Amino acid sequence: MACFVAENRRPKAVVNGWGVSNVVDVDVVVVGAGPAGLMLAAELRLAGVRPLVLERRLDVREVPRANGLGGQILELLHYRGVLERLKSASTDSNPVPRFPFGGVQLDLTQLADPPLHAVQIPQPRLERLLGERAGELGAEVRRGHEVVAVRQDDATVTVDVLGPDGEYQLTAGYVVGCDGARSRVRDLAGIPFPGTTYPEVQRLGQVGLADSVTQLDNGDLDVPGVGRIPAGYTRTDRAVFALGSLVPGELFISTTEDESTDADDDDPMTVAELQDSIRRVLGVDLPLGAPIRLSRYTYQARQAEQYRDGRILLAGDAAHLFPATGIGLNAGMLDAVNLAWKLAATIHGWAPTGLLDTYHDERRYAGARVMLQTEAQVALRRGHDSAADALREVFQELVTDEPAVRRMAAMIATTDLRYPMPGGDHPVTGTFAPDLTLHNDQGTSTVADLMHQARPVFLDLADRPDLREAAREWADRIDIHTAKTADRPAEALLIRPDAHIAWAATPDSTASALREALTNWFGAPLPEPTLAT
Repeated sequence: MACFVAENRRPKAVVNGWGVSNVVDVDVVVVGAGPAGLMLAAELRLAGVRPLVLERRLDVREVPRANGLGGQILELLHYRGVLERLKSASTDSNPVPRFPFGGVQLDLTQLADPPLHAVQIPQPRLERLLGERAGELGAEVRRGHEVVAVRQDDATVTVDVLGPDGEYQLTAGYVVGCDGARSRVRDLAGIPFPGTTYPEVQRLGQVGLADSVTQLDNGDLDVPGVGRIPAGYTRTDRAVFALGSLVPGELFISTTEDESTDADDDDPMTVAELQDSIRRVLGVDLPLGAPIRLSRYTYQARQAEQYRDGRILLAGDAAHLFPATGIGLNAGMLDAVNLAWKLAATIHGWAPTGLLDTYHDERRYAGARVMLQTEAQVALRRGHDSAADALREVFQELVTDEPAVRRMAAMIATTDLRYPMPGGDHPVTGTFAPDLTLHNDQGTSTVADLMHQARPVFLDLADRPDLREAAREWADRIDIHTAKTADRPAEALLIRPDAHIAWAATPDSTASALREALTNWFGAPLPEPTLAT
């Protein structure tokens, strides 16, 4: 059964409420073909919506801004059935579970089931894979097409584009800016982007091990004429040096120096620049092998005041910048998943009033949670006096305790996120649906198996025919399943396409309560057909 109204039965138009307005070229223009934009395009296609992705660059940017994925986005990609595809292209799909946190190392090896996992995959490779998936689902990506103006009215958005063959114009139902920290869409919409740029520059190198350098069993380096350089963090009066290794023969090296310049990563960094920075920080020359990845960037803490302005929306770095590595890419892809089904519901005409506004409410709330822990990292990282040293030492002691390190890992992964929801009295409401093993007459499956097509799911775990009967009124929009599972979290779960639980049943829950939740998230049921007399 199709998730939404089939595309070939739908007029080429923006649907406004239950009526139809102006004819459009595409349903949604997505500006930016980074991970957030490509993830959004794929999710929109799963929902039967026609997106067009515009990217000003002709080719995938080869200098990686990120080197992997981690946290909740991995579980979501598993639910879409594409995680193994990414793992097969990764440089290390199961790296050692140790993560930096503001100059302190979180060691998750003590946890049997850590809530934070990672997959190493350079961003250019990730973007190619996400682009392939979006294309397989029918999304069009136009490279070398730059947005120069955006205008909206109550019914449509008009986009002026400069392409390889000149200027042209598009009309769409919505425009989503996934165009990064210097977002043209955000600026054209006049959405404020307040926050802080920290006066420091981080230079990061993933390099081979030089022939003259020996890497010891504990990760330290033995450098001729210099001596031992320890793994982890080394602090000097005005800077921080970090050394690590996840793959034998390869090093991750970074320096963080106090500088007032706005580093531009579009200007490629050289090995010589990294070596000069190391010399300033450590006062020694460190031989480096062949470069694999070189980049520089400044840390910023910024969040758009609105993620939505009418028919213009923001996602990814256009909506938020966090002052820590390995965070923004994951958050941006989760923005896309949250937004896609809500846009689709609005375009298809069954969205309840205010559904699209919940994208701003939920993802800005999630962004604020991420900002909380990344700004805490700034406080740990930037202090250079004895009080800051004491803070880091106390924090490092605390995260040797299992409950503390587990909680910190969950915060970084955002697996602790619970969206505030109406009628959310049950403890699991608002949380990410667990990947339960499900048993029924057809065999064994999992929650992940049910979410591959990004459809809403009603999952009856206690054989409640009254609840299933109520859910059938929305059968054009949701899938209904009955199964048994060990240690069920609730008698029934109503799971949104982004895999968050919209409603959960207790033994006392009624069909009317389920109908209220279904109406709140998925609109009014279709009227019963009438028979001609």
